Amino acid sequence: MEKKEHISILSLGTNLGKREEYLSDAVSRISSHPEIKLLKQGTPMNTEALEVTDQPDFLNQLVKIATTLAPKDLLEVLLNIENEMGRVRTRDKGPRIIDIDILTYEKIRMHEKGFHLPHHSLFTRPFILELLDELGESSVIEDFPAPAEG
Repeated sequence: MEKKEHISILSLGTNLGKREEYLSDAVSRISSHPEIKLLKQGTPMNTEALEVTDQPDFLNQLVKIATTLAPKDLLEVLLNIENEMGRVRTRDKGPRIIDIDILTYEKIRMHEKGFHLPHHSLFTRPFILELLDELGESSVIEDFPAPAEG
């Protein structure tokens, strides 16, 4: 039986060294995984660091993929790619060679320690909306309406 493909949007970011090369390398590693198919690749955008501001600007990019991996398995693959590329977590939200986040995985909502779908940056980082629009995927926001007030 053939496995079902799931659509996911990933956010990639880097603010150290050869940023363009790191993004390109990450996209290549993601798309070379046998259970991941690259559907769309956005244009990298230079962005200022938002939360921890005493660090270099980021280069961010979105990719849309189809995968037969379950959400946690996809996360594990992406964390392995970060590690293989030399990501070292020295401080939260600090400088990094590569950061790969799962923004959305279908319309799934999941809140577990260390793993949230959709990713909070979908709602908290204005450049994500610009990148989604550029990718032609801004409608994914509609899949996750904000909780009602009150």
